[in-house]
Amino acid sequence: LVTGGAGYIGSHCVLELLQAGYVPVVIDNFHNAIRGSEELPESLRRVQEITQRPVLFQELDITDEAALQELFRKHRFSAVMHFAGLKAVGESVQKPLEYYRVNLTGTIRLLETMKAHGVRNIVFSSSATVYGDPKYLPLDEKHPVGGCTNPYGKSKFFIEEMIRDLCKAERDWNAVLLRYFNPIGAHESGMIGEDPQGIPNNLMPYVAQV
Repeated sequence: LVTGGAGYIGSHCVLELLQAGYVPVVIDNFHNAIRGSEELPESLRRVQEITQRPVLFQELDITDEAALQELFRKHRFSAVMHFAGLKAVGESVQKPLEYYRVNLTGTIRLLETMKAHGVRNIVFSSSATVYGDPKYLPLDEKHPVGGCTNPYGKSKFFIEEMIRDLCKAERDWNAVLLRYFNPIGAHESGMIGEDPQGIPNNLMPYVAQV
């Protein structure tokens, strides 16, 4: 299962999974993705065109517990790659409750659903914002975390802590936490890349417009 799989990072992940022979099921609520003119989000339509393999997609919000339960009853998942969530630092300062509701509540419901259906493997899309203001450079995985300066970073840190606590309490869980800085660029085909909804958070979309 790939949550948030129609977004920038998620769609690239779906492409790589398909090319590696996996059959991912992709969910997204279109908050950070372009809907497109067909049943598939535009990014996944292009992934399908690149790979020449069908993409299994369902429009779904991870805060919808009933829909998650139905999805897990319908499919047998071996692992979850969790990219879904709100992601703008500036917006999180203006709308902290919305960020905590979507990112924290959505992840709790996802983890509870995974547990109920015996799925114990998760890759979580975290962020380098969990490091806060760097105490030394270059940053590495041993750098202290938790000194977050905005609700977005705090939500990512809290989720990391939830997953750590879950793995400590139940030893059959396996988790990988990925802390990105600013992922940029496009697939070598040029067909999928960063196309942010709203004001871009880094320079690459502006460079691409020139």
